[in-house]
Amino acid sequence: MPTDTILTSLVRRDWLTDSSLKSVITDYIEALRDQRYAERTIRIYLGCLAHFSFWLKAEEEKFTYIDSTLVKRFLREHLPTCTCPAPCYGNVGSSGAALRHLLKLLSCSQLLSPTAQNPVTIELARFGDYLTGTCGLRATTRDRAVQQVGAFLTQAYGSGAPNVSQLSATDIDAFFAALSSRLRPASLRIACNSLRSYFRYRALLGDATAGLAAALPRVADWRKVTLPKVLSDVELAAFLNAFDHTDPVGLRDYSIARFLLDLGLRGHEVAYLTLDSINWRRAMLTICNTKSKCVQQLPLPATTGEAVAQYLQQGRPQTTSRRLFVRHRAPFDKPLSVAAIRNSMNRAFVRCGLRDRFCNTHVLRRTMATRLQRSGVSIKEIADLLRHKSLDTASTYARVDMEQLRAVALPWPGSQQ
Repeated sequence: MPTDTILTSLVRRDWLTDSSLKSVITDYIEALRDQRYAERTIRIYLGCLAHFSFWLKAEEEKFTYIDSTLVKRFLREHLPTCTCPAPCYGNVGSSGAALRHLLKLLSCSQLLSPTAQNPVTIELARFGDYLTGTCGLRATTRDRAVQQVGAFLTQAYGSGAPNVSQLSATDIDAFFAALSSRLRPASLRIACNSLRSYFRYRALLGDATAGLAAALPRVADWRKVTLPKVLSDVELAAFLNAFDHTDPVGLRDYSIARFLLDLGLRGHEVAYLTLDSINWRRAMLTICNTKSKCVQQLPLPATTGEAVAQYLQQGRPQTTSRRLFVRHRAPFDKPLSVAAIRNSMNRAFVRCGLRDRFCNTHVLRRTMATRLQRSGVSIKEIADLLRHKSLDTASTYARVDMEQLRAVALPWPGSQQ
């Protein structure tokens, strides 16, 4: 279908063709076609861009200032209370997807001016470079820390230039008071660590941040007083039976589940596996994108290898990507993201009726470690397999074998003998 035909049939096309986005419409459509999006999806995304363009014009925003902050404002503030003339596309999911493609296009074509970045954005970019170059953090860990520090700096300074000397313990208390209403203790601890890293970074630049670091709250850690949540044998069997082996996506997701269960891989480690990661003759798996940034090799269990072989032969689509697990729907020729892997496991939990008890991928890693411990494997061996740097991290699995613990437990004083 020609590009002009898509625009001709588009509702509110004048909002798009008469806007500052008109210069990128053709490139936008071609980019979506290159990723094999359906024509209907392209039309919906263009409708979302038209709505966004109309809002930009009403807000009198300039084209060079389109960034992720502006997009979030449109999605979170405008769409829930939209009063634009009907008909217009107001779906948050479709609008978010359409605008993510727009931001990627603007970034690749350098249409987004670097001068549009505010002082907080520049500060966060430098902090991110410090986390990567000096601290050696992975991209996902770095981005999470940058996001949390960005929220703190935006709350403290708005769009103004950050000045650490103006911060006080009151600013920190106000930030965590807002977070505590929507975050769990584990997430609050991560936020504390992110701000502590930022204060350490500013201290290296000569700022006095010892008082600010001391003002960070100490969040109670209750993880060591409870047993790790894992799947029982019956639940594990139900989970593995929740995958459709006659469907290509089911074969892919089952292979992912085997990597998580048999080898205890993390979600991002599975996402970065390639066709070259498996040595079929030696039955070895090479993991390159580990949390410690070290290349590690693990033996490939027969069950895992059989699941992967079946997926490669019967399920994996034709693609130019060398990643082992790829998307089965547009955008094609793209690797499966960590979020997509997490969602595929969550859908399996829904199908087997365990969604109210389990979610995410890490429970499968814990299940593998617990099963090893109960079979007599030492904590040192479990730590090596899980690639833990410290034995303390794996020591939680020493508390899961209740029968052995009862055998060594002393009688409680005053109890009946």
